[in-house]
Amino acid sequence: MYDLGIINGIIYLNDELIRGNLYVKSGKIIDISSNYQECKKEFDASGKVVLPGFIDPHVHFELNLGKYVSIDDFKSGSISALFGGVTTFIDFLDPINSLEELETAFDKRINLAKKSFADFSFHVTLGNYQGDVDKLFKKAIKLGVKSIKIFKAYSSSNRRTSDKLMFELLKKSDEYNIPILIHAENEDMIIENVPIKLHSKARPEISEISEIIKIAEILHHTNGKAYIVHTTCGTSIEETKKRFPDIFNKNIYFESCPHYFYFDDSIYNQRNGYLYTMTPPLRSKTEKEKLKANINNIYSIGTDHCSFNKKDKQKRKTKNLPMGIGGIEHSFILMYTLFGEKIIKLFTINPAKFFNLYPRKGTLMPGADADIIIFDPNHTGKITKTHTKADYDIYLNTKITGKIEKVFKNGKLVVNNEIITPVSGKFIRR
Repeated sequence: MYDLGIINGIIYLNDELIRGNLYVKSGKIIDISSNYQECKKEFDASGKVVLPGFIDPHVHFELNLGKYVSIDDFKSGSISALFGGVTTFIDFLDPINSLEELETAFDKRINLAKKSFADFSFHVTLGNYQGDVDKLFKKAIKLGVKSIKIFKAYSSSNRRTSDKLMFELLKKSDEYNIPILIHAENEDMIIENVPIKLHSKARPEISEISEIIKIAEILHHTNGKAYIVHTTCGTSIEETKKRFPDIFNKNIYFESCPHYFYFDDSIYNQRNGYLYTMTPPLRSKTEKEKLKANINNIYSIGTDHCSFNKKDKQKRKTKNLPMGIGGIEHSFILMYTLFGEKIIKLFTINPAKFFNLYPRKGTLMPGADADIIIFDPNHTGKITKTHTKADYDIYLNTKITGKIEKVFKNGKLVVNNEIITPVSGKFIRR
């Protein structure tokens, strides 16, 4: 007898939708069948779509910026995640400047993340790293955190990675099968302390576009693997694909975030424009539309979830303002509203495969963890509720299509409409 049966649903399997029944035992998916089989608990999913639990590969819970700490900790952030169908997320270790700091950074974040109700992993993050690159890759593998993030800006906070070190990391990334995540902004084009209304102009679109083209050129010669986080400009993607078709989605992959599809930089002229500040900033309407037009060339969606309260962000200039917004709870619904079924893989199998979570995560194939969503594609309405600890949510009252009705984690019902019954999350070695 199975522990759980989800009956009569439309099951998302290998980028196709099939009708059938899904069966779970001991926290794992055991069978998908058109036959009815006996189980202890049963849920009728007639007219609903059965999806794998989503993966958010880019979040910042409890991020300590010194003066400010992002308001959603691993407990509240994971609750928001689960209401949004995100059953696994990847956060970041604190930036390290030497190899000796890596294990301490890992232990610190693991300790904080014990509060999480969703499964989690981490990316290694480099500051102004001075150390042996081979030893860095080997240590990351040993710790089970097989991805490394670098910044091409932020030398003011000692986090900028030089082109020389980036080149070395990209050369080695193929050898160790560890992708390099890159915050791609040309710092020499950036002005850091400006009035809010100039935020986008001070970090211009060309700072991203030119940096990404440079990265693509390096990848063309190294066969490394790079993942461009929070891509803001459709032109960045178009130019890369046009100039380097041989490495597109082979050596260079693009992530973007829902806010770049929903808002543009005209909002910085409003009195509450400070509530929409993040880096890179929102872009022009032209680039926003180009980003939408390139949805088929975007590999995955992260949220860059990094929430703060209004009073922390209410500044006249950008220098002392904590950058970031929330959004993990609404990410899938927002993108589904714009693009429909085509975006499912950007939340499931694509990030699962890229970040070495597959086939445990990102799929409903037998053997996978029973992280399952029952989704109503026919619901229409507005976003009316939020579970962030922040005192504002930029997506409230946004019109949406679709509703996450139930979320199962390891075969246990954790979200049932507005009710949550959380269970402890686990660190996932990658």
